[in-house]
Amino acid sequence: MNAQAEQVTSARQAGDADPPLVELREAEKRYGNIIALRDVSLKVGAGEVMCVLGDNGAGKSTLIKIIAGLHQHDGGVFEIEGEPVKLGSPREALNYGIATVYQDLAVAPLMPVWRNFFLGSETTKGWGPFRRLDIPFMKETAKKELLDMGIDLRDVEQPIGTLSGGERQCVAIARAVYFGAKVLILDEPTAALGVKQSGVVLKYVIQARERGLGVVFITHNPHHAYPVGNRFLLLKRGQNIGYYEKDEITLEELTGLMAGGAELEQLVHELRDAGTDTSEVRAIRDEVQHDSAAGVGKVPLTEAVKIVDLPEQER
Repeated sequence: MNAQAEQVTSARQAGDADPPLVELREAEKRYGNIIALRDVSLKVGAGEVMCVLGDNGAGKSTLIKIIAGLHQHDGGVFEIEGEPVKLGSPREALNYGIATVYQDLAVAPLMPVWRNFFLGSETTKGWGPFRRLDIPFMKETAKKELLDMGIDLRDVEQPIGTLSGGERQCVAIARAVYFGAKVLILDEPTAALGVKQSGVVLKYVIQARERGLGVVFITHNPHHAYPVGNRFLLLKRGQNIGYYEKDEITLEELTGLMAGGAELEQLVHELRDAGTDTSEVRAIRDEVQHDSAAGVGKVPLTEAVKIVDLPEQER
């Protein structure tokens, strides 16, 4: 009996020692009479990617601002590593190891890559009136950290504005990792990128996960979320319309929930009333309804990529 009690105690201790890095339970946020979020829950642990999906106005930005410390939640529970918190500022969130990479990146385009890497956290050497920037250290560190993330730049002296959108996103991710982030919030990192650059960013999301970070990946594209995500939260008008582990939902079902069969049905009627050909929209509607209701006809992601790559006459 004592041995069994010891096992239960050790199991509890192990569970207590490893709570989620970030957890929200039934979180709410109001702006006067407007309810921006209601009863939204999520959690992300070390080495996991939590994907938050929704269209414009779904509440994704509000959710980011709560976790990043810009706004405080009005209801529910917000815990960081098991400790209930109400963050007062983004600096406080950084002290807890929560770093946010916003869509606009907030970089100085004409400054070199290494200056942007250390922007606001410059390293100095010397003391008193002789204190100065430690430029060799910052250049070498930026080069090394970017290499560790798989980014091999010709010269960290080049202006960051000369990099592609995907490369700038990756510099921001590497910077957050270097400065001790435990949780990385990515705000629509692939929204303005092409197919190839989006793939580069997704590769670095996976690398961040493999390095033990918890990643909150905000997106409206299920095809970007599904390959990298461990959990999926779907938002609509500030409310949770679905919360799934990866083994509980397929890419096609996730896409169907995002597309919204009812909305497509309404669109068909509106286009028909306007005298517009609705054949293509009806085909999409029928496919969404078929996948969501019957759960058949699903194509694995790798096969779907192959189909997209085929010439049109071979499809």
